[in-house]
Amino acid sequence: MTYVRQQNSQKELLGIASRKYQESIYQAEDYLRSRGIPLETARLARLGVVEEPEPGHEAYIGRLSIPYVTKSGIVDIRFRSLNPAVEPKYMGMTGADTKMYNVLDIERAGDWIGVCEGELDTLTMSRCVGIPCVGVPGANSWKKHYTRLLADFERIFVFADGDGPGREFANSLARELPVTIVGFGDGEDANSAYTKYGAGFIKEKMGLNDDAI
Repeated sequence: MTYVRQQNSQKELLGIASRKYQESIYQAEDYLRSRGIPLETARLARLGVVEEPEPGHEAYIGRLSIPYVTKSGIVDIRFRSLNPAVEPKYMGMTGADTKMYNVLDIERAGDWIGVCEGELDTLTMSRCVGIPCVGVPGANSWKKHYTRLLADFERIFVFADGDGPGREFANSLARELPVTIVGFGDGEDANSAYTKYGAGFIKEKMGLNDDAI
C-alpha cells in the first residue's frame, strides 16, 4: 500500500512539473521546426521547456521536457538539450528506470506497430507520419517485458538508426518478434529522413500506402 502511495505521489509531482514546463514550449519553437515537428504537435505530446525548474530539476534548465504519458498519468520525464553543441544531449531523472515511450499508441494501433530509438523519432512517426509507434530512449534500453507487450502484433516495423548500435538494436528485436526493419542511410534516423524527404518517403520504405494506414 505504501508503494502504491509513493507511485501515485511521484506521478502527481511529475504531472505538476510537466504542466508547468508545457507553458514555456514556445521557447522551443525554432528547434522543433528544425526537426519537422509543429508546435501544436509538441503541445499534444505535452512537451515543454524547463524555464522555472521544480525542486530537483535545476540541472535541466533550458532543456526540452519530454513526459512519458500513460493512462494512469505521467511516469517519467526526460530532458533534451535544445543546443546541439551541449552535452549530454539527453538527461534522465536521478534514479529513474528507463521506460517505453508513447505507450498509448499500443491501444490505438491495429495489426502492426512501429518501434523507434529515441523519443523525438517516435513522436515524428506517431504524430507527423501517422504511424502508431512506441520508442525507447536508446539502443540498449530494451527490456524483456517490452517484447511481451508487443507479442500480439502481426508485424512490427523497427525504424533503425543508421549506425552500428541502431542496426544491432533492430536485429536483436528481429530475433524475438515478427519484425520488418526499415533502415535509413548512415547517420540518418526516422526524424532526419522525415525532415529531408517527407512522410511519403517513409511509408514507401515501409511498403505502405495511405489506404493501409
